Amino acid sequence: MFFVISKLVGFATTPSTAIFLLGLLGILLLMFRRRRLGFALCLTSTLLTLAFGLTPLANVPMALLEDRFPQPVVSEPPTGVIMLGGPVDVDLSPARNTVTMNDAAERVTDTAALAVRFPQARVFLSGGSGHFGDPGANTESALTKKLLVQLGIPAERIEMEEKSRTTAENARYSLEALKPKPGERWLLVTSASHMPRSVGAFRAVGFDVIPYPVDYRTYGLSRLAEFPDSVADGFELVDTAAHEWIGLVGYWLTGKTNALFPAP
Repeated sequence: MFFVISKLVGFATTPSTAIFLLGLLGILLLMFRRRRLGFALCLTSTLLTLAFGLTPLANVPMALLEDRFPQPVVSEPPTGVIMLGGPVDVDLSPARNTVTMNDAAERVTDTAALAVRFPQARVFLSGGSGHFGDPGANTESALTKKLLVQLGIPAERIEMEEKSRTTAENARYSLEALKPKPGERWLLVTSASHMPRSVGAFRAVGFDVIPYPVDYRTYGLSRLAEFPDSVADGFELVDTAAHEWIGLVGYWLTGKTNALFPAP
C-alpha cells in the first residue's frame, strides 16, 4: 500500500506537472469568463516556469541534498558494496533486447570500479521492478547484474534481492539478506540526492552503512549561480529534488526514518 500511495503522491506533487496544470486551469477559467482568477493562475504558472526553468533557483534544493553526505575516503577494504536500484530502465531494456541505463548510470559504473578495487568485497544489488504487477524477470537487480558481468565482475560474486520497490524496502530486504555483523563495513552506493533518504531508511532498520554518493547533478552549495541549459533541464532538477524532499517528509512521518534530514 505504501508503494502505491508513494507513486500517486509523487505524480501529484511533481512541480513541472503542478505548474502545467495550474496554467491549464487558468486558461480554462479565462474561457469561462473568470478573467481575474484565470489571469492570476496563468501569470503564476508563467513566473514559476521562468524561475525554475531559466534561473539557477532549481540548484538550491538539489544542492542541499547532494552536499549532505560527502564522498568518503575509503582507505580500508569494505566488507561489501550495496547498490540501490534505479539506473536501469526495466521497460525499455526488454523492448530493445538490451540493458538500457538512465541518468543514474554512475551507480553501476562506480559499483563496478569499487568491485575491481576491492576484489574481496561482496557486491549486493537491491532493487525490484517498481511496477504495480508481477515484474517477471525484468527487475532492476537482474538487469544490473547483466551489466556488471559485461563490465568484468564475475557473476558468482554478485548477490542480490529483487523484491524491493521503495527505498524503505531496499533497507529492510538488504538487512534480511546480508545480516551484517558488528564491525562490518558496508558501502552504500546511490545518487547523491537520494542518499539522505537512503541513509535514514537503513538507519531505521538498524543497518549502519557508509554513504558513497554518486550521480551528482549540481556543482554544490558553493557554486549555485549556474543557469540551466534549457527549461527541461531546470525542471528535471526541481522535480528530482521535490521527489526527495517530499519523500524525506513522508518517511519521517511514517517512521521509516528517524530523522527528517539525516546527517553524517
